[in-house]
Amino acid sequence: MRIGITGHRGLTADVERQVRHLLDEALRNEDPAELIGVSCIADGPDAWFAEAVLRCGGRLEVVIPADEYREGLPEWYHPAYDQLLRRASEVHRSGMVVSDEAAHMAGSEILVGLSGRILAVWDGLPARGYGGTADVVAYAERFGVPVQVIWPRGATR
Repeated sequence: MRIGITGHRGLTADVERQVRHLLDEALRNEDPAELIGVSCIADGPDAWFAEAVLRCGGRLEVVIPADEYREGLPEWYHPAYDQLLRRASEVHRSGMVVSDEAAHMAGSEILVGLSGRILAVWDGLPARGYGGTADVVAYAERFGVPVQVIWPRGATR
């Protein structure tokens, strides 16, 4: 079963702790031999999910939205990004160069197309820019890919 991830970046340390726990819970009953996590491995829920998949013995497939994607991520995160990318069993690329909202949405569309289910670390609010979590959830729902929303009770961003 391929499970994809989408979610808000820039969450507080307290929300991060809760989300990490909820992601572990969401994967607890998955058979590690069958589990494939699909992620764009951005800082935040993408990376936390990728780490959880690998920790429980699953495989990681990475979607790279654009050639310049890594450069658009925080510099402090680059070593973790590089490590996750090295651990990927497969890498999918959008073919786009510039890491902008259109590329991010294209990457998410690839991710949804590869996934049988999407975990969405989502507060339920509209996207703050094209390609945000709400847009990915809507895209998945439009194409019949089940979405499991993961959001800590009472959390805000």
